[in-house]
Amino acid sequence: MRYVALATDYDGTLATEGVVTDSTIAALERFIATGRKVVLVTGRQLDDLAQVFAHIGLFSRVIAENGAVLFTPATNEVRVLDDPPSPRFVDALLRKGVEPISQGRVIVATRQPFQDVVMETIREMGLALHVEFNKGAVMVLPTSTTKRTGLAAALEDMRLSPHGVIGVGDGENDQSLLSLCEFAVSVANALPSLKQRSDWVTPSPEGKGVEELIAAVLADDLQSLPTNPERPRFPLG
Repeated sequence: MRYVALATDYDGTLATEGVVTDSTIAALERFIATGRKVVLVTGRQLDDLAQVFAHIGLFSRVIAENGAVLFTPATNEVRVLDDPPSPRFVDALLRKGVEPISQGRVIVATRQPFQDVVMETIREMGLALHVEFNKGAVMVLPTSTTKRTGLAAALEDMRLSPHGVIGVGDGENDQSLLSLCEFAVSVANALPSLKQRSDWVTPSPEGKGVEELIAAVLADDLQSLPTNPERPRFPLG
């Protein structure tokens, strides 16, 4: 068994408009039944995810808030991996009319077209924050926090190497996720920029694409799929 884990995005990858179909759940269960692990890597906050998805227990780890929070469903342990922005930052955004704003344990999020105001405020206040995008979402996080860093923390926790991990996603913020995985997959509805950084693009979009990926893993551990020699590979340092 070469690939021992699947790291997957949620919205636009596993889920369509927030909902994961029964057939995709069944595919995940078949994958797990082989002894492999599934890790969820999402920009959503944990509470929000729990409201829309009743099968969190399928995952060995959940990385929420775009890499800032690590959750272990089996034990209900929550680890916050970085510090939240100063309340002064959120107050400044509100004064400038940025809305809606949602706050998690670390993440501060809004939507386009407020990205310019957000970045201007970060510069004005001299904060060590960066902005990540996901199809209209504008997510503010510490500069050291991405889906990649969250996945790295989860794999260390699970004592797994990135060389045994498949990553799958659809949006801008999934580029860092795929950069850590040995085999990178985009679902058919993914952004063109992500597809270019992938080893394989599934024939179908969203959950159906994940089902196709799982079927390929179970068939021959992806031996029949070539890798993309031009895809940026991760240094492990």
